[in-house]
Amino acid sequence: MDKYVCTACGYVYDPKVGDPDSGIKPGTAFKDLPEDWVCPLCGVPKSDFEKEK
Repeated sequence: MDKYVCTACGYVYDPKVGDPDSGIKPGTAFKDLPEDWVCPLCGVPKSDFEKEK
């Protein structure tokens, strides 16, 4: 599964880790995150993330 990077702050969403503080379980692909999920560090929307190169 691909990692995605926040273009605003550099936070990396790693599907192997998920986002436990937001209730996102490990193993959740970026495409499967809820549409209202936001960056846990700076609060920008999912649309402001890019696939890690």
